[in-house]
Amino acid sequence: MLFLLSPAKSLDYETPVGATHADLPHTLPQFVPQSQALIEVLRQKSPQQIAELMDLSDALSALNVARYEAWRPKFTAKNAKQAVLAFNGDVYEGLDAKTLSAKELDWAQKHVGILSGLYGVLRPLDWMQPYRLEMGTTLHTDKGSNLYKFWGPQIAEHLNAQLAKDKTPVIVNLASQEYFKSVDRKTLKARVIECVFEDFKGGKYKIISFNAKRARGLMARFAIQNKITHPEGLLGFDLEGYAYDAQVSEPDRWVFRRKVQA
Repeated sequence: MLFLLSPAKSLDYETPVGATHADLPHTLPQFVPQSQALIEVLRQKSPQQIAELMDLSDALSALNVARYEAWRPKFTAKNAKQAVLAFNGDVYEGLDAKTLSAKELDWAQKHVGILSGLYGVLRPLDWMQPYRLEMGTTLHTDKGSNLYKFWGPQIAEHLNAQLAKDKTPVIVNLASQEYFKSVDRKTLKARVIECVFEDFKGGKYKIISFNAKRARGLMARFAIQNKITHPEGLLGFDLEGYAYDAQVSEPDRWVFRRKVQA
């Protein structure tokens, strides 16, 4: 079973890895040639073009143009950091990887994938150089007009290979629709379970974006700490007040609800 997460726009390259995990191992990304091809396309664009392409401020555009220029196909401790510690958004606050043990991170390495516009799929301990390239970006390459066409069936084929040893392969999708669209469902050979997180607010249950993102990270943390390898093990998820609601769930769309504290 494999858990898929979205990346985060916010990154932390200031906190040294050794501050929380001395001698944490690393692996190298698995799609470096593809990443390099995308970087070469991005390097051809001016800061203004990058700002328009990604709807960024001038400052953020300049920062990312500098990142593209600095990016190298050789990953080192000086220019890269383990992905699960580098991402710093709502999902990763829920996951809180810096408080996971080395053994837990080793388990995550085998069971968690982070979808990425630049890197395809990252394992938690893959070294990652800083970047900004959302999967929904309409970046023209020799493969077509956007990143979905660039990646094509590659991500699904990679996931199939990773799940090849499982008798009943299952993917638990904790990623956004923008990112999961990069997984070609016609190519994918696994069952996909979607986890939905709702809060009670204003007299009804609804998805609140910030809370739902955090909950996706919490679910990944729950799976890692409990070493869950069968879908049914997720039904006991109860972090921060969530509980599985069978009445509103469907066979492959599992809904977890909670009442927000006033």
